[in-house]
Amino acid sequence: MNLKKINRALISVSDKSELIKILKILKKFKVEILSSGGTYKKINSLGYKSVEVSDFTNSPEILDGRVKTLHPKLYGGILFKRNNKKHQKQIKKIDIKKIDLVIVNFYPFEETVKTGSDKKIIENIDIGGPTLVRAAAKNYEDVTVITDKGQYIALLNEMNKYKGSTSFNFRKILSRDAFLETGYYDTKITDYLNKANNNSPPPKK
Repeated sequence: MNLKKINRALISVSDKSELIKILKILKKFKVEILSSGGTYKKINSLGYKSVEVSDFTNSPEILDGRVKTLHPKLYGGILFKRNNKKHQKQIKKIDIKKIDLVIVNFYPFEETVKTGSDKKIIENIDIGGPTLVRAAAKNYEDVTVITDKGQYIALLNEMNKYKGSTSFNFRKILSRDAFLETGYYDTKITDYLNKANNNSPPPKK
């Protein structure tokens, strides 16, 4: 079953509705929460505690928020193999703390294309979100990744069932869903750029 306890979660979401569902279960099992920007403010406004990513990494958000979560302390915490002694020594040496759960949904690119200007559309190409998701999905042996608020109840049930942990099969299914999400997102960006440049369909789908 390969249960993995969730001790620390990273939450960075564009759609902040229904966050309360997941915050309750994280508090129940004493999970430390890291969050960024508007997500940090939303979590605090709901009466829950979280650590701002910039405080966790000792690196401020820059470039009008274009760079918030791209930092080795986050990706090291997500990607290191828990049963790899070499990885364990490296993260201990450079003081990286493990991240067991990543909850991310992306900037609303597809919706912005319908009504926004080119400038606004470009700013809604999410960089950090898909990168976090891909990192967590790659390391599904140790990390749980949530990419849609529709998965909150499933995570809640899983954590209640296994007392704050998740099972290997659950994590693997979520990894599949995560790569589907990033693939779909990038396809929509490709479609937009293709139409904007009046190009023929790209050779890959």
